[in-house]
Amino acid sequence: MQDVLHALFFVTAFGALFLAVIGAEYLYVRKTGQTGVYHPRETLANLAAGFSYKVVDGIAIALFIQAFYLSVYEWGLQWQPEASVLSILALIVFIDFCFFVNHVMMHKVRWFWSGHITHHSSEHMNFSTALRQNFTFALSGTWILWWLPAALIGFDKDWVLFAIEGNLLYQFFLHTEQVGRLGFLEKFMNTPSHHRVHHGSNPAQIDRNFGGIFIFWDRIFNTFRDESDAGEIKYGVTHMPAKPYNPWYLQTHGWVEMAQDVWRYKDLRILYKHPEWVDEAYANKAVETEWQEEKA
Repeated sequence: MQDVLHALFFVTAFGALFLAVIGAEYLYVRKTGQTGVYHPRETLANLAAGFSYKVVDGIAIALFIQAFYLSVYEWGLQWQPEASVLSILALIVFIDFCFFVNHVMMHKVRWFWSGHITHHSSEHMNFSTALRQNFTFALSGTWILWWLPAALIGFDKDWVLFAIEGNLLYQFFLHTEQVGRLGFLEKFMNTPSHHRVHHGSNPAQIDRNFGGIFIFWDRIFNTFRDESDAGEIKYGVTHMPAKPYNPWYLQTHGWVEMAQDVWRYKDLRILYKHPEWVDEAYANKAVETEWQEEKA
């Protein structure tokens, strides 16, 4: 019960902070005469999705994710480093690398993308976009790629929780067009400039800049794209949701469409292949089916 209360405290505290920052950005946008930054219905959908995500995620962490962590911890290295600047920095960097791998998987594997597509389906970039998350994250197993490695090494679960929440808090502040380039920080830190590219749907922007706090992972693994080389950024996804302002639809349509594809083509590879793989593999069959339907 105590863990559940802690989870609800995180939801309340971060929620208040996020709403304050969103409100400040909105007022700044209005004061400077900018248009097209905030869309009322989209913003409301973002807030609703973010609330449902954080409530489910917080309760899941309290009820079973931390229990899973402790069970895995018993089989790991049980490093148990003492608190120091070096150990805390090591944890921050390690958790960010785990996020990088996790994030790549969320873009490259249809199962994981079915939940993550929600976050990318916004056509605007503002702080409310950061909250456009999916409550199924905690139920889909995606979190295992983030928590499991830390458990095997032996970091304290409370340390890991704070590191993950801190990582996500940092990422919230990446979702804005109001911050330009940040000088030398662009070389190794993830910045709003880098993250704007990540949210683009044009070919030069897709599957780029996966880092959470640090951008050097993308430089190392050749997934980096500088904003100056990305062309005009078009936010969203290549196949936009039919109901972009319905929070329930936004968080479930990816799963429904994946299930429909598996049923239609009777091919379980769809679950672990790239999100666009089904279109590439069954393009001719889709055309044939459409032709038969028109003929009928």
